Amino acid sequence: MDTVALQALALTTASSARDRTVEITTIGGRSGLPHRIQIWFYAVNGRTFLSGMPGRTPDWYRNLLVNPRFTFHITHGDRVDLKATAVPVENQDDRREIFEAIVADLNQPSNPGRIQQPTTVADWLDGSVLLEIVFDD
Repeated sequence: MDTVALQALALTTASSARDRTVEITTIGGRSGLPHRIQIWFYAVNGRTFLSGMPGRTPDWYRNLLVNPRFTFHITHGDRVDLKATAVPVENQDDRREIFEAIVADLNQPSNPGRIQQPTTVADWLDGSVLLEIVFDD
């Protein structure tokens, strides 16, 4: 992975909403057609994740369960398209650890997500999808 991509993936608590925003192209689970959306990604302990706010299961998640290969588009600064595979995080201990880091980041005073605070780990565990992104070499 090149330096530009590595820098874009290295989020910190100081990262802006713009830094956290990427686009992904998934393949529709039923249609077989490409779908490109804008989404936030999360960096936890050197790993990269996609999730959604607690609530209904998003279409992009359903697409990735059927077709886990997708393109991760870095769209700010130098544009980079990265091929990747989505892997569901199902182990509850792993999910808790990852959501603890995500929620701590979202609950910080600068509130990068401009979400209603505080958000809770319990809400995310009960109502959010979680996928790890495994990038191609």
